[in-house]
Amino acid sequence: MSNVDSFGSKGVLNVGGTEYEIFRLNSVEGAQSLPFSLKVLLENLLRTEDGANITADHARALAGWDPNAQPDTEIQFTPARVIMQD
Repeated sequence: MSNVDSFGSKGVLNVGGTEYEIFRLNSVEGAQSLPFSLKVLLENLLRTEDGANITADHARALAGWDPNAQPDTEIQFTPARVIMQD
């Protein structure tokens, strides 16, 4: 789990008496306009932010994504699950 919460995005969702840890994307400016696939990546960055390998600057860089710009920031991706089709 994340040790750092730079954007205050960490929250709890209570469903049927069970609590789930969530990370709200709307806490990062610019996240609303991202394509769905990049929102998944942003949630991953928020969930795994540790201040060393994954920082708030990585999340900001992704939230400010410009489809017409040349990439200038390498962003970590730490998958928790891998789904493979048959």
